[in-house]
Amino acid sequence: MARPRRQAPEGARGPCRGRTARARRRATGRERRDVDCRLEGRLSRPRPVRVRARRARVTARDVALAALVRVEGGAYANVALPAALRASALDARERAQATDLVYGTLRRQRALDHLLEQVMDRDLDDLDPPVRAALRIGTRQLVEGVRPHAAVSATVDAAAKVAPRARGYVNAVLRQVAELGPPWPWPEGADPASVAVRASMPDWVVELLVEDIGLVAALGVVESASRPAALTLRPNPLRTDPDALAAELEAGGASVGRGELVPDALVVLGAGDPAVLPAIAGGRATPQDQASQAVAASVGAVAGQRVLEIGAAPGGKVSAIAELMGDDGLVVAVDVDAGRLRLVTDARARLGLRAVVPVQADGHRLPLRVRSFDRVLLDAPCTGLGVLRRRPEARWRLRPEQVFELADLQRELLHSAAELVCLGGLLVYSVCTLTAAETRDVGEWAVGTLGDFVPEAPPGAPWEPDGPGARLLPQAAGTDGMWLLRLRRTGEPRG
Repeated sequence: MARPRRQAPEGARGPCRGRTARARRRATGRERRDVDCRLEGRLSRPRPVRVRARRARVTARDVALAALVRVEGGAYANVALPAALRASALDARERAQATDLVYGTLRRQRALDHLLEQVMDRDLDDLDPPVRAALRIGTRQLVEGVRPHAAVSATVDAAAKVAPRARGYVNAVLRQVAELGPPWPWPEGADPASVAVRASMPDWVVELLVEDIGLVAALGVVESASRPAALTLRPNPLRTDPDALAAELEAGGASVGRGELVPDALVVLGAGDPAVLPAIAGGRATPQDQASQAVAASVGAVAGQRVLEIGAAPGGKVSAIAELMGDDGLVVAVDVDAGRLRLVTDARARLGLRAVVPVQADGHRLPLRVRSFDRVLLDAPCTGLGVLRRRPEARWRLRPEQVFELADLQRELLHSAAELVCLGGLLVYSVCTLTAAETRDVGEWAVGTLGDFVPEAPPGAPWEPDGPGARLLPQAAGTDGMWLLRLRRTGEPRG
């Protein structure tokens, strides 16, 4: 028989249902104490505080490290660094520091590796790119005289953000490098191998330059490639003049001097990042080395003429020519690369030039009428050994065979360019390199092959006569290295 269910007293609720009054009072007291204890425990126990992790502040070394890794992956420094700077919140001083770290490290890369290899127990090539870049940045700062503690500590912090497990290794290696100097154990001697290490050049580049232009000149070229290039501005005569532009820059705190090769050029120190300089953004000035300005002036174009530049991107020389013409005439800017040609369009808009007409075309097959231009400038593709201070990574991407491959291409383009020069017109051949194969040899070929063209007198000092043309060594006036040939079409074949 089932046991009858006990009924709760009338009015009872909750845990006291079914108990006597005394039992209910005892139970209620215990449960109240239990509840009070639980409540007291909750109130006395500290509530966990959610702390949002603060992102580490981005430093100049962080930006430099990111840019160097991109350059090692195939990017160009003048593209990778501005992109990294735009993505950061660095101030003007820090942006300048990041720029110095990137370009200084690239210019001295082989010399820095020489020091690292003396203290490392493994090959640099076996390291991950961020670790390798960090070691080079730190070593470069040590060589430049930054206090070891500061150079090592800051570099280790930057490396740890992208490669945390490498913190100890980077710290140990850089401390060992700091013990090497100064004086630093560079190889001595004038042999190409020793010079190549000190100047951070491939052996074959030094050997070729010594063979082509002599030991003394070659030493000057490779040493200049290790030094930073000053900011040089070309005043836009349509919007300002050199004196007014200099006054504007000095009012902003910059130090301004006149160019040695091109007197109207302004050599500027302390102006900050050119990308945000009002004079450039406002079209009153264009960053351009004096050597390139001199080449543009050598074209000798005047108002009303028809001028063509082949290989015109990014637009420095073609815009300079249009300015010298007073923006009166036609200046056709040809380039095979559509992306780079957009830089010409941008320069035209920034400078307010109507005479410049960009045309995408292959220099071998130009969609232009023969003998229709008064002036034709061929700014030919080359090895660029005269501008390595501006493009320091290029030295490690060149191959010896490219010298002769490019020389063949230069001949082909020069032949096509010659067909477009009118009677009495001028053909100008320019390359920013100094190898004999791309300069003197091409010039002599042109004089011997282009029957009704005769060479014009080369420019004077600091240009040096070189075969039918002239060369400008970078150490001669603190400019880029350049080679120039000017040919006049006479219409009379030489016998």
